[in-house]
Amino acid sequence: MKFIEHITQHPDTGSRTVMFRGDTITFRLSIPGGIAGTAWIRTNIGHAETARRAIIDEVVKNVPGLGLDWFDIPMKREATGDFLITLPLIEVGHFEAKCFFMPEGEVDPVWPEGPNTVINVEPADTCYANTIYNAFVRQFGKNKDGSGLPDAADKNCINRLDEKGYTVIPQSGTFRDLAEELDFIIDTLGCRIIQLLPINPTPTTYGRMGRFGSPYASLSFTGVDPALAVFDPKATPLEQFTELVDAVHARNALITIDMAVNHTGWAAGLHETHPEWLKRDPEGEIQMPGAWGVTWADLTSLDYSKKDLWQYIADVLLTWCKRGVDGFRCDAGYMIPMPAWRYIIAKVRDQYPDTIFLLEGLGGKLSVTRELLNLANFNWAYSELFQNYDRAQVEHYLPQALEISAQDGLAVHFAETHDNNRLASRSKTYAMMRTALCALASQRGGFGFANGVEWFADAKIDVHEAPPLNWGNDENQVKHIRRL
Repeated sequence: MKFIEHITQHPDTGSRTVMFRGDTITFRLSIPGGIAGTAWIRTNIGHAETARRAIIDEVVKNVPGLGLDWFDIPMKREATGDFLITLPLIEVGHFEAKCFFMPEGEVDPVWPEGPNTVINVEPADTCYANTIYNAFVRQFGKNKDGSGLPDAADKNCINRLDEKGYTVIPQSGTFRDLAEELDFIIDTLGCRIIQLLPINPTPTTYGRMGRFGSPYASLSFTGVDPALAVFDPKATPLEQFTELVDAVHARNALITIDMAVNHTGWAAGLHETHPEWLKRDPEGEIQMPGAWGVTWADLTSLDYSKKDLWQYIADVLLTWCKRGVDGFRCDAGYMIPMPAWRYIIAKVRDQYPDTIFLLEGLGGKLSVTRELLNLANFNWAYSELFQNYDRAQVEHYLPQALEISAQDGLAVHFAETHDNNRLASRSKTYAMMRTALCALASQRGGFGFANGVEWFADAKIDVHEAPPLNWGNDENQVKHIRRL
């Protein structure tokens, strides 16, 4: 094979870039000295369906992938001697490409040095305005403005019932309560994506923690918590959820739901139907997940070494897609192996290619986040800007987040989540400053906040309870957020 020095490709080999369905990408291969020959690009661009099918068959049929999604496409030589090709990006997915040169009379290709160029293609309508309103439906009840807190007599009565072993669970906010505020959230605040904390049934007695129980302790991944619905003989809890979905879509917004599929609550349906999917220690004790040195004692870990569990979870997410859900926040997603996510996302995208997958990787390694964005094909990931406080920390972290957004997938800056203290608990000025920082530092409008930020709510969101949102507070940052 003839050796050719200084053969170069643009975009550079080894580079990664985020683009959008409907974009085009142009590759240029430069050959010094005008050497005679032809040039080609080897790529899987345009063959996402074939790639997904290979991923699915590898899990379901145990058939190894054969790279059938890869093709060689001829490039055109320009008057300058460079070779050029422009390819349309018409599918969502993770793609790779690399140019090569075939010198005249030779049988071996000449490649530029370096690994493949990576192109992560996102849904077209996520190129801008990706502002997320994180809603905890339970908090939209009678106490959302703080007026429904129990008085001293009620607290005494509740405490006495607790002491006697009774279960006391107050009335929850409902899907219809949240639907009444959509005009405010979408039109007034300007949020285009409504992201719900988990809406699955939660423990009420056995394995319950806190007053309400945690929505992350799911008893059924496809079920809807009846506490989030009103009793209506004309509409089941699931139908009331789809009413909310329709109301969001009618306002040209998207709705995503939080799915905590790394674990279940105690006595979940899967404990009966698939006890083999529970993660146990050598003595047979069911394992409980955790992070930051804290064990989540109301949760039971699932064993993702079982590939039939992967298939079940993919079908769960497809069920929600059929109900109109536009995407998923994947809680503790970094705890699930990359190959499992790769299969699950491929299976969902095979039917719903524009589905958004948001990785919650807080507490995990940055390298794992980048791997899941690229190889598993997540769209977005949580930025950790909200956990960087002083100037030095922000200046150190922000370039990393910007690089991830440009190369791997959007790093969404949440001003506040249920995992951190309320900004307004420090001061209203601080809340406005941090909200502005996260919004103005975002890429493609990838900015989010928890319900109540707009009202300067200062009671931390405890997922086992239903603290007030300070709704309607005269002092607020509604106009500030709308302007951002």
